[in-house]
Amino acid sequence: MKHGRLVFCAACGAVLVLAISAAGQEKRLKKSDLPRAVQKAAEEQSKGATIRGYSSEVENGKLQYEVETTANGHSRDVTIAPDGAILEVEDQVELASLPAPVREGLHAMAGAGTITKVESITKQGKLVAYEAQVRKAGKRSEIQVGPDGKPLSHPE
Repeated sequence: MKHGRLVFCAACGAVLVLAISAAGQEKRLKKSDLPRAVQKAAEEQSKGATIRGYSSEVENGKLQYEVETTANGHSRDVTIAPDGAILEVEDQVELASLPAPVREGLHAMAGAGTITKVESITKQGKLVAYEAQVRKAGKRSEIQVGPDGKPLSHPE
């Protein structure tokens, strides 16, 4: 009887893990798969850029869409609500172009790691953070600081 419960509990745990991981997964889409309002917003946000792809994802229980673009060698990813509202914009920026407190904050958080890419994060038209990809000992991670270069109280 104990063996049966153990197998049942293990199976339930596996199903739960799969359900949780599937909920946060990005789903690659074609432009024609997007709702009309999202298509319109994506067109407006990608003017002058090369579109790398479209995707959808459920985040915090809400469906959202993303258009990934490249312009002048820099990435720009725009997250869009189903009604076409712009939720977030991530623009690749050069580390050297950032204000000194932001550069210093990112370097302090990266420690011995190498900063490989930096993006500004804008929500509702307001710069809320800078996010950097860091490589250290062959592993990749992400760090964030606020517009003032100080660590954030919560990730953006």
